[in-house]
Amino acid sequence: MLPIKRTGLVSQVIDLIGVEIESGRWPVGGRIPTEPELTLLTGTGRNTVREAVQSLVHVGMLERRQGSGTYVMADSLVSGTIRKQVDHAQRQELLELRQALDVTAATLAAARRDDADITQLRSLIASLEDLSELGDIAEFARADAALHRAIVLATHNSLYVEVYQNLIPTMELDIEDEIVSEGSMHLDEHTALVESIVAGDSDGAAHIARQLLDARLSRLR
Repeated sequence: MLPIKRTGLVSQVIDLIGVEIESGRWPVGGRIPTEPELTLLTGTGRNTVREAVQSLVHVGMLERRQGSGTYVMADSLVSGTIRKQVDHAQRQELLELRQALDVTAATLAAARRDDADITQLRSLIASLEDLSELGDIAEFARADAALHRAIVLATHNSLYVEVYQNLIPTMELDIEDEIVSEGSMHLDEHTALVESIVAGDSDGAAHIARQLLDARLSRLR
């Protein structure tokens, strides 16, 4: 990152942070440099850096974590806006959106999955089984969300993946809350979903994906 000119300082710092994120040098989920470090990197004052970072927090691209730092939550302003909206959505709205996305993803994945997809899906199911035995709810929730993302990846539709990726952080929290409140990890249902996709059974995969979310939605209505 190069020091910037002394005009439109906040906007320029926002642009340069965006370049670092979009290039992958500061990846989603990773922590960005501290304010003092950003001040040195950009050649601007601390107030300018703080305002630029806060602007990106406001649109959902960054997230401040007390005592830990500032983390990348999305790799573009558009993705950040979508993620921010999802974070504030009611649980029913999130599940209704997931229902539309997950059912279609399961259908397409069963028709399009390749050997690499099958290997990844079975590996993730094995991880869910291990985490279920350990009773690690937080890690299970992350692995559960990763499984659904892997199903979307198996559609081989890059736009689908980009849209779905923005739901992952909120999904993880929602899944964790569900496990705590309902006392079930739904491991059997997820295993059946993966096996239907592996078998190329689009109708069966869609049916299981719909059932998983229908049951949760019915409890909210």
